[in-house]
Amino acid sequence: MLRPVEHRRVVQLYRHLTLRLGLTEAGPLLTLALVGLFGWGFVSLAGEVIEGETLAFDRTLLLSLRNPANLADPIGPTWLEESARDFTGLGGHAILGFVTLSTLGYLLMTRRRGAAILVVAAVVGGMVASALLKMGFERPRPDLVPHEVRVYTASFPSGHAMLSAVTYLTLGALLARVHKPRRVKLFFLLLAIVLTVLIGASRVYLGVHWPSDVLAGWCVGAAWAGMCWYAALVLQRRGQVETEAPPPPPDHGTSATRP
Repeated sequence: MLRPVEHRRVVQLYRHLTLRLGLTEAGPLLTLALVGLFGWGFVSLAGEVIEGETLAFDRTLLLSLRNPANLADPIGPTWLEESARDFTGLGGHAILGFVTLSTLGYLLMTRRRGAAILVVAAVVGGMVASALLKMGFERPRPDLVPHEVRVYTASFPSGHAMLSAVTYLTLGALLARVHKPRRVKLFFLLLAIVLTVLIGASRVYLGVHWPSDVLAGWCVGAAWAGMCWYAALVLQRRGQVETEAPPPPPDHGTSATRP
């Protein structure tokens, strides 16, 4: 048990640190905690992949999604395979680029320039980080089953899983931030999470990624999105990122109403 004097010192130290870091609410504290958790998850997975400790898990799960009599045939009906292709396309560079540019246009038209810069920095930075990680690990793609879609890069971490987490989680958090009703906030966040999970799962189902690739992509993508969101919270308090659209400028071309 802490004595009263020690307790006061701990409280004062906590207040000092939170003020220095801009953490005066539970939101930023939770964001940093999640960044640390997901970052630790990625580092742990990367270490196990390098040592080959995930191979048994990867092989078992990947083969469980295929017809034992024909490994070229994913389990489930034909429409499920087509749906997986549709979902995996939502994590491609073309779709993510289109979604990002569309969001950027909306933010600029509503004069949220700070938020627009944040979105560009988060997505472009995530793409650069994904490319560097792939070049650093250079893990080969799965060769147990035929690939149902074409692939061009290394396997670890999954670029689709990582970049969908970066893009959709950042946009979901941004949309949640500018709406007051809690149910609307929850809707945007859950929508972003579900979409990210479906995209990553489709990569394993189509045989183009090891399961550990996707788990690592989710971890590093969520950590990156969390860091960007923490930066947004800090910048919002400094007035550099807008939470609401500013009022429209007055229309000087309209003549005054005559009495």
